[in-house]
Amino acid sequence: MTSKLAVDALNQAVARRGSHVAGCILHADRGSQFRSRKMGHALAKHRLVGPMGKVASAGDNTAMESFWALLQKNVLNRQTWATGQDLRLAIVTWIERTYHRRRAQDRLGGLTPNEYENRLETTQALAA
Repeated sequence: MTSKLAVDALNQAVARRGSHVAGCILHADRGSQFRSRKMGHALAKHRLVGPMGKVASAGDNTAMESFWALLQKNVLNRQTWATGQDLRLAIVTWIERTYHRRRAQDRLGGLTPNEYENRLETTQALAA
């Protein structure tokens, strides 16, 4: 994976989510694409926090390791796809329909990511 691919994915995610991503943490491993200057500039541009902790510190990427394991089990190991676009659609569908909407997470107080985000946005709107 190149830093360009990772930065492009980050920029697409930010464009999709809008400007309220400042302060969010990018959970990733210590791969060179996430330690690159290009990624550093993209993180600073969007006011995001990078994932870097100490070497061999599992706390930074535990959430992502869990995510990748679930993706592997629930999507990648289930079948083969004719095209990369078919695989991309299967991944996006699983993330949007299952991971974000149905999978409650302990670190989010037993809420799904969508429920947690909705509560956070409601709280922020009431505070404003």
